[in-house]
Amino acid sequence: MKLGMSSYSLAGAINSGEMTILDAIQWTADQGGEHIELVPMSYSLTDNPGLIEEILQKTEEAGIEISNYAIGADFLKGNREAFEQEIVRVKKEVDIANLLGVKLMRHDVAFKPAQVATIKQFELDLPRLTEACQRIANYAAQYDIVTSVENHGFYVQASERIQRLIQNVSRPNFKTTLDTGNFLCVDECPIAAVKKNIAYASMVHMKDFYYRPASSYYPGEGWFQSASGNYLRGAIIGHGDIHLYDVLHVIKQSGYDGYISIEFEGLEECKRGSKIGLDNVRRIWEEL
Repeated sequence: MKLGMSSYSLAGAINSGEMTILDAIQWTADQGGEHIELVPMSYSLTDNPGLIEEILQKTEEAGIEISNYAIGADFLKGNREAFEQEIVRVKKEVDIANLLGVKLMRHDVAFKPAQVATIKQFELDLPRLTEACQRIANYAAQYDIVTSVENHGFYVQASERIQRLIQNVSRPNFKTTLDTGNFLCVDECPIAAVKKNIAYASMVHMKDFYYRPASSYYPGEGWFQSASGNYLRGAIIGHGDIHLYDVLHVIKQSGYDGYISIEFEGLEECKRGSKIGLDNVRRIWEEL
């Protein structure tokens, strides 16, 4: 297992100008991270070869790897012409992943609010999602890149929907970026969901949430609601209500030996929250 950081965890510092992505790489290495996952928020690698070269130089200097390149995508917006344009755009992002030297790339597939994210609608949209993922995976195969879908966005988030898409796409280089916390957003037990999907994982995100049932009083700013109306708030990994020890035990027992990224999205200062989460995951993994 190689433990590292998603640049998304440091988005607060990057957005404020306190850090650049190059600073985030060095900071991750200084905390003992073995890799960094690039999520282009507040910086862009599209048509920016200079920054790509700087990132490659910085990771070499810092002695860490780039594990995964994670981008957004939505193959359900608009008509067929819009669909084809999105395919072209995501293929260009695959080219960037290749320039970065990564062998893993996550792209989203669709987003719908929980109120309309029904299984009936999912089955209707599945052929279009399948086609898109097949075409992107086929294109990425020339670079020996494994593409993946993450369980987030309410629509393609539950473990069985992820499996359904993977099985429909039926490409050896199409898997899932498994986020251990996001299953809770669709009211699925993270431990059970990780058990179901760890065999399909090309990449693992560790995340934690505080949880309050829908019957509770409204907890206030910083909370959002799950598909069934339960309240969630991002937490430092190990401080929230997801049983971190049990989730990591499932992952380790499965034989998974790839990259694990810390994904912090709590209200605490991002560097402190990310470091505590990194230390907690490292300690528990070594204890298991």
